[in-house]
Amino acid sequence: MSSMGEITIQQATALHADSLLECLRVAFEPYRSAYTKGGYEDTVLTQQSLLRRLDKMTVLVALEGSGRVAGTIAYKVSDQAEGHLRGMAVRPDCQGSGLADQLLERAEAELVKENCSRISLDTTEPLERAMRFYERHGYRRSGKIQDFFGMPLIEYSKELR
Repeated sequence: MSSMGEITIQQATALHADSLLECLRVAFEPYRSAYTKGGYEDTVLTQQSLLRRLDKMTVLVALEGSGRVAGTIAYKVSDQAEGHLRGMAVRPDCQGSGLADQLLERAEAELVKENCSRISLDTTEPLERAMRFYERHGYRRSGKIQDFFGMPLIEYSKELR
């Protein structure tokens, strides 16, 4: 665990792109061999796909004092007052610091402000630690499983009201 110092969580912009992509890459590198090529690329993003995500979703970054992105999460409001989370990652040297909790709580609070009554997210089988994390935060498997570049994509959801 890093001694991160002060962390600021704010909305990401294109100026954060390089550090944000590095955060995703180092966070998911340990799982690379468990992903299909397409699944991994869609998870860690490219400059182009990150810019699309910044356009379609609110992307939060946790910034260290140096400006390095220590963690990230994206969210959007979809139909029927449902929020959706995507792309949560925390750098390995910052894991176990409570940063993931802070990012998730901030995204959830923003979705509550948008009058969402349910939040969903999708994850993959290799991310067992992430699944336990989400379960500790009240998320449950919905039973919905989709194909994600040849891998099972497992939906989790949480009722807010």
